[in-house]
Amino acid sequence: MKKKKIVLWTLLTSLSLASLPLTGAAAELPKAAVVEQSVSFRTQPSTSGGLIRYLRPDEQVSILEQTNAYWYRVKDSSGKTGYISTNDKYTQIISAAPSSNAAILSGVNFRKSPSASGAIIRMLEAGEQVQIVSKVNSYWYQIKDSSGTAGYVSTNSRYIQAGEVPGAEPAKPVLSPSEQAEAVIAAGMKYLGTPYEYGSDRNTTATFDCSDFVRTAFKDALGKVLPADSRGQGDHVTGLGNRKTDWHTFERGDLIFFMPYKGYKASDYAGIDKETQTITHVGIYLGNGQVLHTYSQASGGVRVDSFEGKAWEYRILFGGSALK
Repeated sequence: MKKKKIVLWTLLTSLSLASLPLTGAAAELPKAAVVEQSVSFRTQPSTSGGLIRYLRPDEQVSILEQTNAYWYRVKDSSGKTGYISTNDKYTQIISAAPSSNAAILSGVNFRKSPSASGAIIRMLEAGEQVQIVSKVNSYWYQIKDSSGTAGYVSTNSRYIQAGEVPGAEPAKPVLSPSEQAEAVIAAGMKYLGTPYEYGSDRNTTATFDCSDFVRTAFKDALGKVLPADSRGQGDHVTGLGNRKTDWHTFERGDLIFFMPYKGYKASDYAGIDKETQTITHVGIYLGNGQVLHTYSQASGGVRVDSFEGKAWEYRILFGGSALK
């Protein structure tokens, strides 16, 4: 059983950019995290501390400090502050997240759409650092907060100070869904021939199982962290409302989910209620009946296969985009 952990990356300091020029000295680096295994979120740094709730897998939080050897103080995406365990079965350090290039000067609504009537995600607080992704119009910025949550905020200078942070890379342009799909495919193709290993280590790219390969392609291309197993990835696609059962309607970059092997003929799958079947395999659709995936050592690892008229086609449960 692989260790479950929280994926950490470095971000800019909690020192307020509102109190220093954005061209000032670089500051100390705090951390952010993505939850991979459900963990207790408590009011105090103690197992007897009140339980706020359980943080869910794939949820993103900001680590404000390490209180002691056993506890982190963190903030969730709603702005709630609490404590989680530092136990290494929950944590793993990786590379940096997108850099901040703006500072919040005064509390302002963080919304799901560029409109004063858009649903409020939470209130951004003075001193928070954010990444401006694009200027939608004269009134709204599209931004990401320190946990990676995307939304919109007013461009009014009383709320936000935009500028270049020392050492920060320029904000990358927002990619269209088709551009994101092509980026994922390109990232996956770089691993052609990488050996297969069931239950592969999610910390390396030396070997992959099917879900580890898909997850790595999305992480490399877009910085998007999918669930670690194929069933979780299937739930993710379903949860986005992107589930499709006719493979002829799949688009490049969609994920394809397969049931267990029952035989090589279409008749071997006749009468099977696929709604009751378990996902046992996942790959990335390339179009024209082709899938980019990995499934066994004997097959040579990461490869491209044509599935039409073969057992792979009969095993398809559903497919769809893992992107919003």
